[in-house]
Amino acid sequence: MDQDISLLITSDLEKKISDCFLIFDHHGNKTVDVREIGTIIRYLGCVPSEDEINEIISATESEDSSGTITLSKFLPHVTQLLAEHKMEAASPEKLLAAFKVLDVDSKGYLTKEYMSKVMMQDGEPFTQEELDEMLSSAVDAQTGKIPYEYYINSLMVDI
Repeated sequence: MDQDISLLITSDLEKKISDCFLIFDHHGNKTVDVREIGTIIRYLGCVPSEDEINEIISATESEDSSGTITLSKFLPHVTQLLAEHKMEAASPEKLLAAFKVLDVDSKGYLTKEYMSKVMMQDGEPFTQEELDEMLSSAVDAQTGKIPYEYYINSLMVDI
């Protein structure tokens, strides 16, 4: 089926990608279901859009359209994307600038309701699950608001 890819891994980046891919290889045959690609890419620390995930799938899916992706096609494609710094998370400075754009009154916080509306309606909308996860760590339990500088700092600690 797939050639022995272990002989082709030549860098730490390729090893990291391969190791991550193999976590999701449930059949032990160096393939994953296309539905796992977004999870794999995010597990690698990337922040892809749905379009970027679909592009990766299109570029690496098996020719027989069986809904699988082989490590031998995935590895070189994703290695190149990561080497080119594609899909990287935004810097703290960019995150702060984005929050400040949303905070038109310069209050230093956003309301949960306003943030929910923005995240579900503007740009590439969050799923309800993604929104709930974000809000669970962003909203201050005492005030019910999102003090965004504190939130950004907490994100950087997690990284």
